[in-house]
Amino acid sequence: MPVPVPRQRAIPAVESGQAQAASGGPLKEEANRIETAAATHTNNTVAGTTLTLLLIVDDPAGWPVVPELHDANGKPIRVRTARNLTEAERLLTDDVHCILLDLALPAPGRTADGDDELAVLKHVLELAPRQAVLALTASGDAERGAEAVRVGAQDYLFRDELDGRLLSRAIRYAVERKRSDTAERRLAEGRMRAQENRRLERGLLPTPLLEGSSLRFAARYRPGRSRALLGGDFYDTVRTPDGTVHAMIGDVCGHGPDEAALGVELRIAWRTLTLAGLCGDQLLSTLQEVLEHERSDEEIFATLCTVDISPDGRRAGLCLAGHPAPLIARPGRLAELLPHDNNGPALGLLPGARWPRTQVELGAEWSLMLYTDGLIEGRVGAGGDRLGQEGMVRMIRRQLAAGLHGEDLLRAAVHEARDLNGGELTDDVAVVLLDRTP
Repeated sequence: MPVPVPRQRAIPAVESGQAQAASGGPLKEEANRIETAAATHTNNTVAGTTLTLLLIVDDPAGWPVVPELHDANGKPIRVRTARNLTEAERLLTDDVHCILLDLALPAPGRTADGDDELAVLKHVLELAPRQAVLALTASGDAERGAEAVRVGAQDYLFRDELDGRLLSRAIRYAVERKRSDTAERRLAEGRMRAQENRRLERGLLPTPLLEGSSLRFAARYRPGRSRALLGGDFYDTVRTPDGTVHAMIGDVCGHGPDEAALGVELRIAWRTLTLAGLCGDQLLSTLQEVLEHERSDEEIFATLCTVDISPDGRRAGLCLAGHPAPLIARPGRLAELLPHDNNGPALGLLPGARWPRTQVELGAEWSLMLYTDGLIEGRVGAGGDRLGQEGMVRMIRRQLAAGLHGEDLLRAAVHEARDLNGGELTDDVAVVLLDRTP
């Protein structure tokens, strides 16, 4: 009698010649990458590879159908036989694709009439997590076979109803089902990891503390790493109880996850020290100590720009640690860079370094833009020229003349820098804008 193939199971794509439809809704870029890789793995057939079956039954010699087993291309399926799980464990190597297991065999340490009828199956599933498993049960014992599938087998067969053709087909189906199950599990795990990473990275981006301040805040952030939300650039803004608004932007050299993590540590340290009352050289010296203790390599450094704006909003103190000077725009005057003659060294380069604080007159109405070098180091056209600070100043002047402000100004600045570069900017980009309007 032909071996039954459960009707509720769809024929795998490898047998039907049709691709299986991907499940789930639209995914983010990272999840799409994982899904594509998983789908490619799933749709790869065993064509060109000789299938190997491990037969675990108490009497392998009583299996006349074994010589009749063939794969989809007519090639004989290799068969290894084991009379018990001890022999099976010795024969279970990576080139075994499928296991045909007699559920009547006792599990190690148990008799055939033990309490758990599927103990032998559970033991095999632990031994062979990557192989497909077919459960062999007595004719008419469909309930036990269905339970075997629920526990983890790919299918079940009746011991007295086998023939070579349909057993061959069941083996091929089981192998493809196992591949599909494995790919689906990896896809689900990949989606979960991607979602957790996004939640983590979003949570690490700062929330400005400007309650009580009349200044308006805007920021734009684009990590250079593919599929990342966080890079080595970092920024923050807080208002202390005396009414002073402190803003900071920095850049850890490099673009990987270690640099991103160090940037987060420096940002949190800066916020903590600022709220504790530190400012200027004292704050930067302490930040340098944090960097020296936390960096993974002595060659790693970070540039930093800090600004502390007086409660009346008309004056600011500026400290630069190897970082580009901010840009200021005021009504009736061309946008320009703030003074940068007292630019100190980047954090982590010179032990015992000092960072002078420059007093800057802002005026009654202004816009102050802090940025990282990712915005100015993109190329301009097909040549080797870069946008640079002068090119950025000209670009911002044009955009201000066009009436852009706040978020619109930052969005236009980043987009134009990318367009001038002829594609995505490879470095992290962070831009912060503070506006004061009487």
